Amino acid sequence: MTQTLSHLEALRAQLREALFLDLDDYGLEEPEGGLFTSRFLGIELNSAFQAIYDSAAGELFGHEALLRPSLGREQTISPEFAFSYAEQAGRLVKFDRIARTLHVLNFRQIHAENGLLFLNVHPSLLLSVNAHGRVFERILHTNSVPTKRVVIEIREHVIEQDKQLQDAVQNYRERGYHIAIDGFGAKRSNLDRLWKLSPEFVKLDHSLIQEAEQHAGLRKGLVNLVSLVRDLGAQPVITGIETQTQLEIAIQSGATLLQGYLLGKPSIARELQTPQVFRPTIRVAA
Repeated sequence: MTQTLSHLEALRAQLREALFLDLDDYGLEEPEGGLFTSRFLGIELNSAFQAIYDSAAGELFGHEALLRPSLGREQTISPEFAFSYAEQAGRLVKFDRIARTLHVLNFRQIHAENGLLFLNVHPSLLLSVNAHGRVFERILHTNSVPTKRVVIEIREHVIEQDKQLQDAVQNYRERGYHIAIDGFGAKRSNLDRLWKLSPEFVKLDHSLIQEAEQHAGLRKGLVNLVSLVRDLGAQPVITGIETQTQLEIAIQSGATLLQGYLLGKPSIARELQTPQVFRPTIRVAA
């Protein structure tokens, strides 16, 4: 109990200094097991993480952090609704800082020493990296998570101005973060913009693997897209894998980084403290 209290007191000082929030306002709780939850604007917040696997190495590569908000323990709401509510209340920046901090604290509990943390950035805050990003960087360093282990996920079509998007990406990269373009291959994707941004990772839209399963003719297109992403110097990540057939198609495409419900559903941090959750069988049928 004494250790828990001292930890919370240290967090109180950190949050007051970096987030300009008192611990009571933040609503941070550390339940048994060292995992964190929060309450802000009447919304209960939990972290969920979905595994990303490296099939070539046969091991876990990283996790994508996902917010799981609810109004009470039974009434779940979407992250989009929660962020929209915070924006309408004029508290979007603080809400986002709280969500990111929660993810970092719980990430340390499930995979403290290895692996990358993939974090989505709210479109309204993407361009405020100079101010907003510096605050988050302090949170990372205080919790012993270097920026080189964090991948900033960006949906490239959410900002129309190429110059602004390039500047934001460059600012993140200068601070040591990796960059991932998310949802590439959807209808509005821009190949020229992908070339300009030079991300380390390109997460292919989940619809691509699903369509490749339904239409054999599209599988060659997936192979070509994976090759194209590699030619641009990025690592492709195939997302949305839900069936064994989709897994086989993904591996046959040449991609090695894989994500989807078949490999692991998004789970709260407490469930991911059990190591065997991370070990699905990845195989291609003979």
